[in-house]
Amino acid sequence: MKTTVFAAAAAALVLGAGSASAADPIFVGHLVDYTGPTSDVGKPYGQGVADALAWINKNGGIAGQPLKFETVDYSYNAPRAIATYKKWVGTDKAVAVQGWGTADTEALVGFVANDKVPNFSASYSGHLTDAAGKGPKGTKPAPYNFFYGPSYTDGCRALVQWAAADAKKKNVDKPKFVHLGDNHPYPNAPKEGCAAYATEMGFQVMPPIQYSLKPGDFKAQCLSLKDSGAHYAFLANTGGSTISLLKSCDTVGVSTQFLANVWGMDENALRGAGDSADGVMFVVGGADWKSDAAGMKTVREISKVSDASGSEYRPVHYMRGICSAFYMRDAMVAAARMSGGVNGPNIKAAMEQFKNHVPAELQGVCIPSTWTAEDHRGTTKVFIYRANSKGGQQSISMAGEAEIPRKPEWLGW
Repeated sequence: MKTTVFAAAAAALVLGAGSASAADPIFVGHLVDYTGPTSDVGKPYGQGVADALAWINKNGGIAGQPLKFETVDYSYNAPRAIATYKKWVGTDKAVAVQGWGTADTEALVGFVANDKVPNFSASYSGHLTDAAGKGPKGTKPAPYNFFYGPSYTDGCRALVQWAAADAKKKNVDKPKFVHLGDNHPYPNAPKEGCAAYATEMGFQVMPPIQYSLKPGDFKAQCLSLKDSGAHYAFLANTGGSTISLLKSCDTVGVSTQFLANVWGMDENALRGAGDSADGVMFVVGGADWKSDAAGMKTVREISKVSDASGSEYRPVHYMRGICSAFYMRDAMVAAARMSGGVNGPNIKAAMEQFKNHVPAELQGVCIPSTWTAEDHRGTTKVFIYRANSKGGQQSISMAGEAEIPRKPEWLGW
């Protein structure tokens, strides 16, 4: 699937790699997974980004300069993502990218740094937060990588905090914690850092259990989980495989409390898993569709870009996609006032000047975020939600929030 949106009636040549003159449309590459193993969450997030970019363009673009973007479905295939990125930079002179997965985002770290093209990805891997390569875990510098929301590891740490409090209430001594996910860069990203934190918080960390990102029959994994005696299980895959796992575990009588990462549970996964999902605690990185926050008025207008009726319910990922596009928009507007205009280095510099920033139209939707030249942990605030499902009555509800310490030793981890 490939969709191109042109912001100008007449195409203009973009002058110079990674930059745009005042007369040129500003080109942004947009990578999505609409048909691959993470398409269950890729579709709402990608639609949020695409709708936001179109809305931004219709509402003045970037300080009056038109925006042009191309949405490419790379089916979660990292080599295809790299080839698409090279075409965008070489042919289309992209000044920025709205990216997607962890494997491709981490593979592109060196390319975007060399090309000076900011990549605003939907991978929240902690490795991408070490902008200057000074983190103690030896992560490579990722100066041109940004993402909106808490990292996967901080999300897992927040759930561990919740689980510690829950275990205390239940008088569980030395609770057991286990990580479940595929052997893939995305589920693996928080594994080590979160396990270390769980140990620090008094949990007995059990050997991880592997299950595929692709939906399947996971009864064997569920029996291993049951045998482990784990009280709390962190699900590191996306919603599609989570549905299969929850149903399989329900079948074999697993009573473990499930904790899901930011892509592991949402309204669609809740509907698919039914009562098997009741009680799952999961990470949310912004307002949900039912929120009455002031910025939801803008969100609902943006939603009409692809749903003219305005009646379609948008899962939690849609709002994060909008936030990602609008943080990039604000950085571009700031870059337009700098010498050289809207180019990669100026966008980066603008991002690293934001302090507790929220796009003006999205108050209450996006979490206030701060980036610096050395630390690209935009926010360490985590919203924790609960999935509720009983007899066909389903909802998600906020159960609390956590502020994870911005420890120097956790940079890049």
